[in-house]
Parts: sequence; structure tokens; C-alpha cells
Amino acid sequence: MKRSTVLVIASMMGMCGSAALAQGAKETTKPAAKPAAKPAATQPAEPQLPAGWTAEDMQACMEAGTPGAQHAFLAEGVGTWTGTSTMWMAPGTEPMTSEMTSTVSAIMDGRYIKVEITGEIPGMGPFQGFGLHGFDNVSQTFQASWIDNCSTGIMFGTGELSSDGKTLTWNYTYHCPITKKPTHFREVERRIGKDAVVFEMFGVDPKSGKEFKMMELNLKRTPGTASATSAR
Repeated sequence: MKRSTVLVIASMMGMCGSAALAQGAKETTKPAAKPAAKPAATQPAEPQLPAGWTAEDMQACMEAGTPGAQHAFLAEGVGTWTGTSTMWMAPGTEPMTSEMTSTVSAIMDGRYIKVEITGEIPGMGPFQGFGLHGFDNVSQTFQASWIDNCSTGIMFGTGELSSDGKTLTWNYTYHCPITKKPTHFREVERRIGKDAVVFEMFGVDPKSGKEFKMMELNLKRTPGTASATSAR
């Protein structure tokens, strides 16, 4: 539309508006009409169950996604942890020590925790690791996955909590880069009081086929980080 046409239409609308205002001034003022009553608020309709489903089926699904005591146990580890790492490349080798930092956060409204570890492996350079831990209400098992910058495979594991609630033992499976076969990795997490934890990692020596201690982490929580805001 040309600019001149727009101006003409605008002028006509302005004149019409002025005429309407003048006419309204001559007329008797009428009381304002009452606003129409708003319809009463209605409750959202309950979802229709699929054919063959029962209320118990829906309840089971709700319980499967509801965090419980085991999730609260995992969330107790939220915070920033620092300390030393001791690593053995093979049975009988000299240990290598370095500094490590672990940042633990609750995610998905407390249903899972994520673990991010940074540090340096002597002679190999910077280390980064990322894990997800949770508890499956359906199978009643602790579950975890792990990745790091020293591999391209994802480790999957299940955990078992001791009767006293202080030791969580993880058993992971992965493929050994030397044998090219599936193997296992065991991690024992021991909580020493409220703000100290020890991790011991045991793997299978690809040459002898025997399990040996590969790594130990001794970490302490940084004061004031236990109540870190949960990420979503």
C-alpha cells in the first residue's frame, strides 16, 4: 500500500473518531454496563485411563517415579569434594598420586545425582569424568553410568548398599581395550562421617586375569557446599 493511501485512510479514521466524540458529547451519559460474570472455575478433568488399565496400574506408575529414602541417601553426597587420588597401573607397580575434585549435584528434582570429577593423571595429563547415579524403584537397584576422557565407552553399573547404610558397592561392566572382551570394575564407596568419603576401585589385570586395586580416592567436602542448589 502506498504511503499516500495510508495517510488518507488515517485522516478519514481520525475524522470519524472526532465526529463520534462530538456526537457522544451531545448524548446523555449512560451508566457503564456491568461486566459479564465470569464462569465458575472448573476442575481439570482426570486423565482417561487406557483401555484395560486400572487405578492400581496408574498408582504403580506414579510410585515408580517418586523419590524415596534411597534417593535421599544419594543426595546426601551433594557438594564439592577435594582430596588425593592414588593410582596403580598394574599389580605391584609404584603408586601415582595427584589432586582430585568431585562436584556432586542433585538433578531431576532429586531423582538422580550427577558426579563431575576433574584432576590430573601423572604422565597422562588432565582428567575429566562424568557419572549419573540413581535408584530404580521398579527393580529396587542402584544404577549408574560413567564416562571420562580416557575412553570412548560408557560403563554401566549396579550398586548394593550395606545394611548399616555406610558402604555402597558398585559393579560396572565395560570392554577391556587390551583383551577386547567384556570385563568388570568394582568400586567401594565408604562414608567416613558426614563430610569425608573413601572410594576404592578394583579392576581385572588383563595379563593375569586377577583383580587388583587400581585406585583410591580420599575426599573431604568443602564446608558450606552440602546444601548446594539442586540443578534441574
